[in-house]
Amino acid sequence: MTSPLTAAGPGRPVPGAGPARATPPAGGAGTAGPRRPAPGATVPVRVAGWSLHLPDAGALAVDLADWSGVSPQRLSEALAGAVPADRAHETLGRKGLLYKEPATRLALCAVHRALGLPPGRTRPAEVDPATAVVVAGNLGNVATVAGLVRTVRAEGGRAVSPLAAPNASSNVLSSTIGLWFGFGAANLMLCSGATAGLDAVRAATLLLRAGRAERVLVVGAEPADEVATGLHQAGRASMLRAGAACLVLTCAAGTGVGPALSPADAHRATCLLGPGGFDPATRWGDCYGAAGVVNLALAAALLDAGAAGPIAVACGDDTDGRRETLLGTGAVPETTTPDGRCAAILDGGPGADR
Repeated sequence: MTSPLTAAGPGRPVPGAGPARATPPAGGAGTAGPRRPAPGATVPVRVAGWSLHLPDAGALAVDLADWSGVSPQRLSEALAGAVPADRAHETLGRKGLLYKEPATRLALCAVHRALGLPPGRTRPAEVDPATAVVVAGNLGNVATVAGLVRTVRAEGGRAVSPLAAPNASSNVLSSTIGLWFGFGAANLMLCSGATAGLDAVRAATLLLRAGRAERVLVVGAEPADEVATGLHQAGRASMLRAGAACLVLTCAAGTGVGPALSPADAHRATCLLGPGGFDPATRWGDCYGAAGVVNLALAAALLDAGAAGPIAVACGDDTDGRRETLLGTGAVPETTTPDGRCAAILDGGPGADR
C-alpha cells in the first residue's frame, strides 16, 4: 500500500482517492481549536482531498472519459477499488461493523479512502477538535426504520434489538463517522432531498467561515436496498445506485492545497457536471442525496486527470430545487467577507429554491 500525499513529500494516494492531505491534519488534543482566517485575507475554500466509493462504476469512468476527453485510465483508477457495503471489511477491517447500515459502511469507506489510510481499522489516538463532519443522504436508514415499525407492530417494542435501535436516527451516518475517526468538531446530517449534497458543501463552508473548524469532511452516501429503491422510484424515473463520496474542505492558504470552489458562473465554466450537462444520475445511476458530493468528487477527478477548469457542478431537480458551484484550479474570485472569513461559494442556479 502506497502512502498518501502529505506536506512532507509526494506519494501515490490509494486508488479512487485524490490528494489525501496536502497539509498536516488540523487540530489534535491539546490544541486551541479552529483558527479563523486573518482579517482582510482572501481565503478560498479548497478541496484538499477527495474520494469516490461507487461500486461497479467502471462504465461511468468510460462514459465520463468519452465526454470529457481525458484519459480513461486516470478516471478508471479514481473509480477503482470501491467494494459494496457487504464487503466493507476489506477496506475498514471487520471489527465494529456489526449492525452498521449499508450507507454507513459506504460512507466510512469513502472517508477512509479520502484520508489515504491503509486497509483495516485505524483507531484515532486522540480526538481532533478542528475537524468537522457534514453528511448528505436521504435514504440511509429507511430500511431499518421500516423494519422497526414492522417489528413493533407485530411483536411489540420489547422485540426491538438494542443494537438495531440506534440506526433509527437519520444522523447515525454522521455520528458514526465522527466516532470512528475521532473528529470532534461540529457534526451534521443533511436530508434535504436532491440538493442535499451541495447543501452539505454550503454548510461546511459556513463552518469554515465561522471558524468552527479548520477542516470539514463532506460525505455523501445512499444505499440501494429494496425499501430505499421503492421510495426513490415512487417519485423519480432514474435508478437509485448505492455509493458514497468524500470531500476534504479547508480554507488553508498556499499553493498545492487543491482545487478551489467559487460561485457558480456559467460564463466561466468549461463544462457542466450534473443536471443539464453530463449527469451521472441518468447515465449510470442516481445517488440522490449524495449526488452533489459525488459530482464534485467526479469534477476533482476530471481536474486531476488533466481536464480544463473551472467545471460547473450541479445537483437537484424541479421538485427539490437546484444547487450549483464551480470547481477549478486557476485564479479564484474574491471569496471572503470583509473580516477575512471564507465566503459563500454556492449559487442556487436556474429554478433554485433559495
